[in-house]
Amino acid sequence: MVVTNLLNKSIKLFTALLVSMTCLSAQAAVLDPDRADVLYHSYEGGGMTIDGPSVLLRKKTSESVAFTAYYYLDSISSASVDVISTASAYTEKRNEGQFGVEYLHDKTLMSFNLRQSDEDDYLAQSFSINVSQDTFGDLTNLNLGLSYGDNEIRRNGDDQFEEQSEQYRIRAGINQVLTRNLTASFNVEAIADSGYLNNPYRTVRYIDNSVPSGVAYQAEVYPETRNSFAAKFSASYFLPYRAALFFHYRHFNDSWEITASDVELGYRHPLGDSIELEFKVRYYQQTQAEFYSDLFPYRDAQNYLARDKELSDFSDITYGIGITYQLPASVSFGDTRSEASLQWDYIDFQYNNFRDPTADGGVGNEPFYGFSANVIRAFVSVYF
Repeated sequence: MVVTNLLNKSIKLFTALLVSMTCLSAQAAVLDPDRADVLYHSYEGGGMTIDGPSVLLRKKTSESVAFTAYYYLDSISSASVDVISTASAYTEKRNEGQFGVEYLHDKTLMSFNLRQSDEDDYLAQSFSINVSQDTFGDLTNLNLGLSYGDNEIRRNGDDQFEEQSEQYRIRAGINQVLTRNLTASFNVEAIADSGYLNNPYRTVRYIDNSVPSGVAYQAEVYPETRNSFAAKFSASYFLPYRAALFFHYRHFNDSWEITASDVELGYRHPLGDSIELEFKVRYYQQTQAEFYSDLFPYRDAQNYLARDKELSDFSDITYGIGITYQLPASVSFGDTRSEASLQWDYIDFQYNNFRDPTADGGVGNEPFYGFSANVIRAFVSVYF
């Protein structure tokens, strides 16, 4: 009932604001240029490796209609600490595809997207509607969006297990040109999740003196609803020598009593006419979910039970560097403009109340867990 009411209110609000924004339309805008992207991504850290390619193609069929197709492939192998403590390492593949349509009317841009992500034990399908409007002499952009997602959750080795979850999202934002060199944006998003929201393979641990190890395990139990809210402020300042500074701050809280915030600072610097360097640092911290514990005192200690480290009290810091190179005409395709980019992030995770069960120290006295990860993205973009 709560989710249905939220959806109905969101649709009414979205429709009313869509009509209002359309009425603000004055002069015609233009669609983004046609492009093709080829990306390779890699994540390695904490016993987990995720890598694979993705391809994006965007093509206009007229000055007012454009289509986008996107395909993403993940190869996942995991021997993370929460896997090897209770199960065997595993490998799997995830295929994700997305198809979108954009329609431009004067200064109102509307888009519709369909997405599907498929794994051996998980199928996610979603659609989204978005609208944005340039107004006030193109100094202001207003944007709104609605999304719905439906997920099927299965468990490998158990043909009888099948669960579902749903997700509703509504988002709104404003982007503003404040001065010739300074722009800022503010975006908010509300999310309502319902259904089966936990991982069917994950367990919690509890004290059990009847077994030699002194610890036993049982399946996690989550609430069947989760309401979340996030707000993000961003600003960019463009320097006279074609460099730029940027800043992001995001705050998040939900009905599971998780509160999180992250701040990011970055700098882009040109080298000549064809090379651009980017540097960034980002800090993230969150509190734990109200039903999380690293070690419960006994079996069924409370109604809801979780030991997912991503629901614990933790923080991480990211250092990133990137380089973008405008390819010369001699290696481009005809009259197209092409660029190649390489980005690397180093992330350090520190968990404040999640212990490493594979380490020595005795049950409940193991050291707190931490690990580092490397994320690499290499891609080529062709504009035509």
